[in-house]
Amino acid sequence: MNSLFTPLSWDDTGFILTGVMNTVTISVVAIVFGTLLGLVVGFMRAESNKVVNVLFGGVLDILRSVPLIIQLVLFSTFVGAMGSPLDPFVAGSIVLSLYTMAFMSEVFRSGFESVHQSMRTSARSLGMTYWQTIFYIRLPIGMRAVFPSWLGVALSVIKDSALVSVIGYMELLRTSDQLISRTQQPLEILIGVGIFYFIISYPLSSYGRYVERKMAI
Repeated sequence: MNSLFTPLSWDDTGFILTGVMNTVTISVVAIVFGTLLGLVVGFMRAESNKVVNVLFGGVLDILRSVPLIIQLVLFSTFVGAMGSPLDPFVAGSIVLSLYTMAFMSEVFRSGFESVHQSMRTSARSLGMTYWQTIFYIRLPIGMRAVFPSWLGVALSVIKDSALVSVIGYMELLRTSDQLISRTQQPLEILIGVGIFYFIISYPLSSYGRYVERKMAI
């Protein structure tokens, strides 16, 4: 039976790096689109009436409460059953972006609401329009307040991207799983995968600390 297994070799490097690049790609897509959508939804929730807030809140609660792996499987199965199966990258990007948006929207909503009413009133008394107050007062101050929370969500997305493997996307964890099945060397491979996730996440975390120090000046 041992003849069925082959040890790790340098030839596996390209396979692993493909998984790393796929993980980075889908993470960046989800963070960018999740941030943009979250900013819009968060602003709408901060500015809307109670009825709109309840409607938005219900949808966002579902996205936040249902485990991501279930959302991935259900979405992929649904679009397949409709006769329009999507590429795993496209399906994973859509679900992961919406999942990210659900958390980012709450981050941005709290940021908009953190700007005190007196500051908004002062801005309007100085002749600023509604949108000038948004772009020059509430957005800069609010985003500065919630940047650590945004960073935490972004780092979580990188780790959550591993779950996209359940619909066939060849990201880092899935490539490692195939290597483990072939080589029967789980310890070495999983340690390597953990190191790669650290390498992917550390630059964002480090840059985040740098930005926080600059904003504190």
